[in-house]
Amino acid sequence: MSFITATIGRLAAPERRTMAVACGAHVLHDGYTDLLYVLLPLWQAQFGLDYAAVGLLRALYVGAMAGFQIPAGAIAGRLGGPLVLGLGTALAGVGYLIAGASVGFPMLVGALVIGGLGSGVQHPISAHLVAQAFPGARSRQALAGYNFSGDLGKMAFPAATAWLLTMMPWRAATTVIGVVGLCAAAAILAVRGLPGRDEAAEAASDKAEAAEAAPSGRGFPLLLSIAMIDSATRMGFLTFLPFLLKMKGAGLAEIGVALTLIFTGGACGKLACGWLGQRLGVMRATWVTEGMTAAGILLLLPLPLVAAFAVLPLIGVALNGTSSVLYGTVPELVAPERRQRAFSIFYTGGVGAGALSPVIYGMIGDVLSVPRMMMLVAAVVLVTLPLSWLLRPYLRHN
Repeated sequence: MSFITATIGRLAAPERRTMAVACGAHVLHDGYTDLLYVLLPLWQAQFGLDYAAVGLLRALYVGAMAGFQIPAGAIAGRLGGPLVLGLGTALAGVGYLIAGASVGFPMLVGALVIGGLGSGVQHPISAHLVAQAFPGARSRQALAGYNFSGDLGKMAFPAATAWLLTMMPWRAATTVIGVVGLCAAAAILAVRGLPGRDEAAEAASDKAEAAEAAPSGRGFPLLLSIAMIDSATRMGFLTFLPFLLKMKGAGLAEIGVALTLIFTGGACGKLACGWLGQRLGVMRATWVTEGMTAAGILLLLPLPLVAAFAVLPLIGVALNGTSSVLYGTVPELVAPERRQRAFSIFYTGGVGAGALSPVIYGMIGDVLSVPRMMMLVAAVVLVTLPLSWLLRPYLRHN
């Protein structure tokens, strides 16, 4: 956190406001998405769900988030990104308020859909605001910092939720979480001086960057395919990690600690792999991170609980590291005037794959068991290796 604060402090005032809002929104929305991993086992017990239904709950939230990203980008083009970002954040908070008041499974389903729609505004709008505020070569570094900020939410919100659950019922804890979202929305809407819609500065920076944009060809679809597999692996693994840990004897507190460990590793991976991508290139960095992900999952399966805790941060480094390389590559493959839509498509594909994978892996887990399903997750992620090789010709720094 001090690294982010120090970096933001060195920026000009408009850049500082943009990074503060974009990173703050990323912290909240990524935290909202990933604290579901703590709540899913509680909902399974409350409503008597099988693994496929657990995966469906996760998919409803993430699927609504994925499906609304392209419309959110279009709405932001008309009304302005900051306004839509604030209203979407408020809607996400309302979703958690409804979840806390849920008296049955259908009401919980509706709450997750509402919350997911609200979170659908964050990625395309925040990423575009950052790219807009930091033109040229600075955009990759700024987007890496923005990408890293989401992991702060992934660390903080599951841990805070697990702590709240030791003091109050899950309904009350979920209500507190919803109130936090409403407060964050008010803060976003109160900020002035953020980039709006169709600004002259954006047009000027687009012209300056046009000469730098590499022709995409098949490059962007290949990058999107890698991101979709990477996201499907991450969401599938994390959704069922608490259930794997329960098989090893973990309780609620231990699951909260485990998630904090893996998200801490993920935050370190975002920083380390951003550097790794610059040194090795996208293809080589992807081979390292995805290979480590597969190896780490397979290593985790036979370990006892205490030893598993030691491995989880390393898995987190690899599991989240690839995305730090991929997100910053979008501006390299897409012309400036197409980037807002490209970011929307990129995040929709990645999040959509992440929404679908828990349902598929949940059905497989019901048939084969969770450990065997995890072995399949480790195998599927290796498909990114040949895809990253095919991406090389389309990159300036491969």
